[in-house]
Amino acid sequence: MSENLLFLKSLISSAGLSAYEGPVLQIIQDRWKSLVDEISVSPLGSLHGLKRGKGKGKRPSILVATHMDAIGLIVTQVLDGLLKVDEIGGVDPRILPGTPVIVHGKRALPGVVAMPPAHTLPEEAREKAISLRHLIVDVGLPPARTARLVHPGDLVSFDTKPVDLAGETLSGHSLDNRASGGALTVCLEELQTKSHEWDIWAVATSQEEETLGGAATSAFQLHPDLAVAIDVTHAKGPGADGWETFPLGKGPTLGWGPNLHPFLYRQFEDLAKKLEIPVAMDPSTAHSGTDAYTLQVAREGIPTMLLGIPLRYMHTAVEVIAIKDMQRAGRLMAEFISGLTTDFVSTISWEEKDAA
Repeated sequence: MSENLLFLKSLISSAGLSAYEGPVLQIIQDRWKSLVDEISVSPLGSLHGLKRGKGKGKRPSILVATHMDAIGLIVTQVLDGLLKVDEIGGVDPRILPGTPVIVHGKRALPGVVAMPPAHTLPEEAREKAISLRHLIVDVGLPPARTARLVHPGDLVSFDTKPVDLAGETLSGHSLDNRASGGALTVCLEELQTKSHEWDIWAVATSQEEETLGGAATSAFQLHPDLAVAIDVTHAKGPGADGWETFPLGKGPTLGWGPNLHPFLYRQFEDLAKKLEIPVAMDPSTAHSGTDAYTLQVAREGIPTMLLGIPLRYMHTAVEVIAIKDMQRAGRLMAEFISGLTTDFVSTISWEEKDAA
């Protein structure tokens, strides 16, 4: 098993819910220490890794953002030894019943998400997908002991284990967006043997699923000349086979739309063709719903691009990616960075006729 796959599995075996990223931050920090020249944590909890370029004088910089936070649950009430919960980061309640979880109380407690018998539900809820307010988390302890160990505000993270599927695919929780953290790590590894003039800020952002605050504050603090967000996008699968989805294993996607810079799109598209890396356009009519949104509008505005890794079953505990899509995204990012010249920013134009 490759080191990158082991690293990714460690990421998706960790907690680190949105605004509470500490456990996964430590794993990434330990991995990046040997790949960057400096490492630090922002006041909002994003991880910053600086890899200096070889250019002389004041070097331009590029920020590559991959959010490390995950969706999950938070305890709202403890009733008769059972836990009522609410969502962190957008959880589809249809997939929750039967999901193993960890309740992060005074100590970590294994639990399961359960639904009450149908006949105990309100009549209007019996024939529909059950809503979150009717679900419970059961840790299996007597009520008095549960009340001592668990309190409102405690976090609940998914506890599904990584599963190697056929076709070099991987299933697990939090692949949105730790698969992109894996891609950025591939990029940093590739750059160990490549010369690059620009400084690189590798950033594992916090709070993307809730506030986009990590990317917004890091972009303001670091003030890069260019920014790229790497995130996941919807892969083709059951009920998801339209133009807004992309096949697993056929390469990353390139974002296109008002949130993203057309000149950078063309640069990545041309480079992918040169490298024989398959890519697809991922169009959006508004902002992308990713860190790219806040990167683009930080300070006076930053030319921004978005790379996507196709993922099935987004925002569930059994997300699925193809490993080679992650690897290709990392390699494409590394080749783009190594090809940046000191005067690259001066060549950028928003106009499509100049970018073509």
